[in-house]
Amino acid sequence: MSIPVSRKKRGRPATGQDPTITVRLSDDLQGDLQKWIDEQPDPKPSRSEAIRRLLSDELIRMGLRKVQ
Repeated sequence: MSIPVSRKKRGRPATGQDPTITVRLSDDLQGDLQKWIDEQPDPKPSRSEAIRRLLSDELIRMGLRKVQ
């Protein structure tokens, strides 16, 4: 009788449950985004968090998303 072998998962473990979306931003837009981040109180949001906040705020302003 052989000993069962459990195979290890390959690669980095998942850090979140939400799907990843890649976005290309022009240098100008990246600069504007960085200015917005620099104006935020500490702790400063990451670039990804800043994009999520700005997108969520705009969708709320347009009435397409409810305030959470």
